[in-house]
Amino acid sequence: MDIAIGLPNTLQIKGPDVVEWARRADQRGFSSLATIDRIVYPSYDSLTVLATAAGATSRIRLLTDILLTPLYPPVWLAKATASLDALSGGRLTLGLGVGNRPDDFAAMDRPLRRRGKLMDETLDLLHRAWAGESVTGDEHPVGPEPAAGNRIPVLIGGTSDAAVRRTVAYGEGWTAGGATPEHVGPMVAKVRQAWQEAGREGEPRISALVYFGLGDPEVSKASLRRYYGFLGEWADNIANGALHTPDAVRATARAFADAGVTELVFDPSIPSVEEVDRLADVLL
Repeated sequence: MDIAIGLPNTLQIKGPDVVEWARRADQRGFSSLATIDRIVYPSYDSLTVLATAAGATSRIRLLTDILLTPLYPPVWLAKATASLDALSGGRLTLGLGVGNRPDDFAAMDRPLRRRGKLMDETLDLLHRAWAGESVTGDEHPVGPEPAAGNRIPVLIGGTSDAAVRRTVAYGEGWTAGGATPEHVGPMVAKVRQAWQEAGREGEPRISALVYFGLGDPEVSKASLRRYYGFLGEWADNIANGALHTPDAVRATARAFADAGVTELVFDPSIPSVEEVDRLADVLL
């Protein structure tokens, strides 16, 4: 199982520290740098921070985990993602999901009730645009070729039947949010079965995400309560569920590997670059 680390794009951290975070993660051997997407929050934009990280690194993969796909104009998203993939030398993987926060949809003037249909339409357009087809009625494509020529790897987030359908139709695999290994295991089996029934070759990639904070646990909990405050009392469950000790980190990694996860993202909850080294010292 690969070990990835999140970029601290939702934390209260200065831009130069985000760049140093990316450099250090690249040097320490993490598999990917991942972002969490949100509009109505003082966070760094997902694709912008990944583009910045791409320029500061040379090896590490870049992952949106997840990008709130229905919020964005599809043609712009096709161009922006193809550009990022080409400029980074093919290091981009797109974790894509529908989202569910009304404030984000209102801010982007997108209809929340149509998010599933918008997701399907966007997935179709992205893949046609990356393949060089015209998606505007004009003779020209809307962006550069992705590094692989006609595609960017996509992971689909969500646990609905529609998410499984999208995974099989458009994805290279599936990504879980803040689920436990016990919840991820049955979904992995469901995705793999659908994958085989659809005649897809090989095995799907399976990604999962957990929060960690190996520095001051109170700083970690405060950050998560701030980000998930809209959930009310449930925010405390998320904050208290973050991994705060080396033993908890190791045990959780083993449990996700046993559940069939192929890449586990450790998302930070403490805005200190030292967290990169703390996690690397435990797992790498």
